[in-house]
Amino acid sequence: MKTVNFALAAALAGTLGAAAAQAGPVAPQPTKDKCYGISLAGKNDCKAGAGTSCAGTSHVNYQADAWKYVTRGTCAKIKTPKGVGSLSPKA
Repeated sequence: MKTVNFALAAALAGTLGAAAAQAGPVAPQPTKDKCYGISLAGKNDCKAGAGTSCAGTSHVNYQADAWKYVTRGTCAKIKTPKGVGSLSPKA
């Protein structure tokens, strides 16, 4: 029984470790812009509000303080149900 419990604990620890590693910011992409307010829930590249830790942790679609990398010069042209993208966090 101890062998099964140890294997289960090891598998769970590996899963949690992988999830924590994903929560960091996406690697810098100098040829792209950070566009706020355009990502779907859980699909942001970084910067989100309270209760989030970074990439993939936004709670709602088009969260105003979560950004996603986009092709340079296209952010303000991206339309969402909550308006267009922004190069700075929305209020």
